[in-house]
This record gives sequence, C-alpha cells and structure tokens, in this order.
Amino acid sequence: MSSTSALLTLEDIEVVYGAAILAVRDVSLHVGQGEIVALLGANGAGKSSTLRAVSNLLGAQRGRVTRGRITFDGRATAGVPTSHLVSSGLVQVLEGRHCFKGLTLEENLITGAIGRQATRVESADDLDRVYTLFPRLKVKRRVLAGLTSGGEQQMAAIGRALMGRPRLLVLDEPSMGLAPIVVSEIFKALTLLNREHGLSILLAEQNASVALRAAHRGVVLENGRVRLTGEAADLRSRDDVRAAYLGFDKPPPSRRPNPNHNEVAA
Repeated sequence: MSSTSALLTLEDIEVVYGAAILAVRDVSLHVGQGEIVALLGANGAGKSSTLRAVSNLLGAQRGRVTRGRITFDGRATAGVPTSHLVSSGLVQVLEGRHCFKGLTLEENLITGAIGRQATRVESADDLDRVYTLFPRLKVKRRVLAGLTSGGEQQMAAIGRALMGRPRLLVLDEPSMGLAPIVVSEIFKALTLLNREHGLSILLAEQNASVALRAAHRGVVLENGRVRLTGEAADLRSRDDVRAAYLGFDKPPPSRRPNPNHNEVAA
C-alpha cells in the first residue's frame, strides 16, 4: 500500500525536547486502513517520541515536532488538539497502564465513551464488546482499578480506548511488565479487532517477537532513525533482526539425513 492511500502518514519527522535534545530524526512510516504496523526498537530508540508526535502529546514533556509532516485521514495534524484527534478516530493508549485508580474498571471504561458523547445505548453496546474481548474485566467490573492486577489495568486502558470507537488505535508498549499469558490474551484481542472489525493499529514494542506475530509490517528504529522496514514475516526470518531485536541467535540449520546412519523407527 502506498503512503498516499494510508490512514496515517509520517514524512521525515524530527522530534526535539527542550532546546537541543534530538530524539527522532527523518522518521517516515505509514499505516494503511486495516493494517497493523509494529514500531520496534530498544529503550531510547525513539518509539514513544514517535507515538507522542502522532497524537500531539509531546508538549506535556516540552517536546515538539520541528520538521516533517504528519497526516491522519489525509489531513495534517500539526496544531490539532489531541482531543480533536480522538474525536476523529485517532486514539492512543499510553505506556504505563494509565487508569483512574479510584474508579471501578467499568467506570474507567465508560470514561472512554464520554469524549465522543455516546448515548447510553451505544455505551452499553460498546461495553459488551469490550467484555467479550476481555472477559476478566466483566468479572471485576465493580472493583476499583487500583486494586486490580497490572494485566487487568492494561486491558482496561485498551478497553477505554475502544469505547471511543477508534479508527486508528495507537499503543505504546502494551506488553511491558506483563506475564506472557496476559500478553497473549491482549494480542489475541488486538488481532481479532483487526481481522474482524478492520481496526488499524500502530504499536510500539520492545517485545519484537510478539509484535511481529501480530503485525503485517514492521519498522525498526535505532537511535531515533529508521533502521529498516519490511513485511513482518520477512523481518522475523532475518538473522540480523532475530539476533539484534528478537533475542535469538541464528536459527539452527535444518537437519539433514546422514547417509552413513541408518535410523530405526520406534
């Protein structure tokens, strides 16, 4: 898919914090309608800064986009308030499982519908969809978020974003600090949303192995620059990517039959 037909496009963006800290330089990427794109890289590679630029959240940390262009649904996002981006369908889930700890899980979810002024019937329908995706949230819907597990808080944060009926869901490190079984549950839900509802997703992840199993394409950042891009399956199969980003050495050579050894079937 060409960048001109993409839902989200970043063109050579540069992100600076304060007066001189260059965090991202010449980053270009796009997310097509109905596509999952994984933004990969180590800590400090520029993943979160790129996502904050997408959602216009840099200002809270004295950051800004100093060069380049970002468009969502064909419209430039420069100067557009984050709340307006959310209303237009671009919704981000920040790193760190942000929940209102003094509200119940269900109350947290409902806050996601307030921004789009959903009716009571619409909110009820959306709650049912979230509870179908994450059944444990329904079981604990009356429990204060601050008394639930990290995995449940992450599910609530994602569920709250889904209550806004996003067209593009932006996720920053959704697997961070979570048990593998919870990570699997979350990514299963994300792939289901993409496959059955056509939800476009841009996610930043250090867990490249998990991300590339869910994504269609991957973009690898290193020191604030794009190191490489490609189809997710291709990136997973590359030895250099496996060693540098997936934590694996080269795959073992395929086993070949030894002509001097007669195997006996059990």
